[in-house]
Amino acid sequence: MPDQASPRDERAATGKPFLFWLLVALGIIVLDQLTKLYFDTQLAYGERWPLLPFFDFTLLYNTGAAFSFLASGEGWQRWLFTGIALGASVLILHLLRRHPGQTLFCTSLSLILGGAIGNLADRLYHGHVVDFLLFYWNDWYFPAFNVADISITCGAALLILDELLRMRRDRKQAAGASDQ
Repeated sequence: MPDQASPRDERAATGKPFLFWLLVALGIIVLDQLTKLYFDTQLAYGERWPLLPFFDFTLLYNTGAAFSFLASGEGWQRWLFTGIALGASVLILHLLRRHPGQTLFCTSLSLILGGAIGNLADRLYHGHVVDFLLFYWNDWYFPAFNVADISITCGAALLILDELLRMRRDRKQAAGASDQ
């Protein structure tokens, strides 16, 4: 009896190859690093270029994580966040290799991977992450961020959406199986 392909194998065979997902991540890394380089060379630290009544380009450095978490540490946090980014990248590469045909899942992982490596490169090269996008309203300011942060956030949102859709499919399949 010939081996039958599992549904996972069929999805992998019809989806994008592993290399495609790596290229998506690489595109994010390149865009992130080019924009950071531009603003790091064009603005002085703390300088702002007003663009809209609620948005400026600025140059800020973040030694911490999201929302400047642990930014007041004495340098040890650089290596903590480096280790986390490296561990997450290895896990993401493993998942991308195992499930290349799951388009939404791999899109989300590629976005997260590109953003994580973009910020990792900053930590390794500068000792901090370069941020340059600043949204605010009157006296309220959202923490400055960059392309890598946008990519990580969008990837995380897509990962949640992928899981919700998977749960919905599983419920429908379970309901269909119980009707028979």
